Amino acid sequence: MSTFHPSLFLRRAILLDAAASGATALLLIVAAGLLENLLGLPAILMRGAGLVLIPYVAYVAWLGTREVVAPGAVWLVIAVNAVWTTASILLLLSGSVAPTMLGTAFVVGQAAVVALFGELQYMGLRQAVAQPA
Repeated sequence: MSTFHPSLFLRRAILLDAAASGATALLLIVAAGLLENLLGLPAILMRGAGLVLIPYVAYVAWLGTREVVAPGAVWLVIAVNAVWTTASILLLLSGSVAPTMLGTAFVVGQAAVVALFGELQYMGLRQAVAQPA
């Protein structure tokens, strides 16, 4: 298995993802009840999404602090970001929720940010040169 030293660019993209995801998790867990009417999204859905983010945040924060990483570890983060983005858009298209305009903007906005993190991480991974650890 090959490993490499992540560039500062890749490390920052990973750690920024962890920070933003952690803030989102906290918001969704703590304020779901307050946001339910404002966004038109069920509190249980938002709390569940926030709870799902906790292990992701822990893994991504851990990965962002490693001196040496395996490409597969970064690919996992990129893949999870792609799945989250897709699931967010599919949620809106499914008709299973009736978000307000602000709720739709929230879901689309966070999906766009997650997709951007995935793209930045992909760019950082592509630039990496595999080196034996």
